[in-house]
Amino acid sequence: MVSREVVRFLLAGGSAAAINWLARIPLSLILPFEAALVVAYAIGMVAGFWLYRVFVFRGAARGSLREQLPLFLVVNACGVGVVLAVSTLAVVTLGGLLPGLGPTVTEALGHGLGVGAGAMANYLGHRLLTFGAALRTAPHPRSGLDPLAAADGK
Repeated sequence: MVSREVVRFLLAGGSAAAINWLARIPLSLILPFEAALVVAYAIGMVAGFWLYRVFVFRGAARGSLREQLPLFLVVNACGVGVVLAVSTLAVVTLGGLLPGLGPTVTEALGHGLGVGAGAMANYLGHRLLTFGAALRTAPHPRSGLDPLAAADGK
C-alpha cells in the first residue's frame, strides 16, 4: 500500500510539475528550448518548496528554513540536470523516430518525460536530505512517533 506521504508528494509534485510544464510553453516563444526548461523549472521549484514543506513533509514546517533552503536548491540542481538530460534526449529521439510530430509536440512530450524522471529524483532527495532532518526530530503528527520509523499515519 502506498503511504499517505507518497500520495501527498504525488499531488504536490504533480502540481509543481504542471506549473513547470505549463510555464515552459510561453517561455519557449521567447527563449531557446533549453533555457525555457531551466526558467520553467525554477518557477515550478518555488511552488514545489512551499507545497512540499507545508503539505507533504508536514513536520518539516517546524524545521529551519536556513537549513532546508540550501538543501532544497542542491536537490533541485540535481533534478534540473535530470530534467534537462532526459528532456533533451527524448526530444532528439522522438524527433528522429517520429519527424511528423513537429517541434512543438516533440518538445512538449520530451519535457513531460523529463519532468517525470526529475520527480522521482526529487522525492528521494527531499525525503532524505531537504526535509529529512526536520522529520527525524519532529514528532509524527498523529502518533507522536518518529515519522521515519512509524508507518505514515497508520
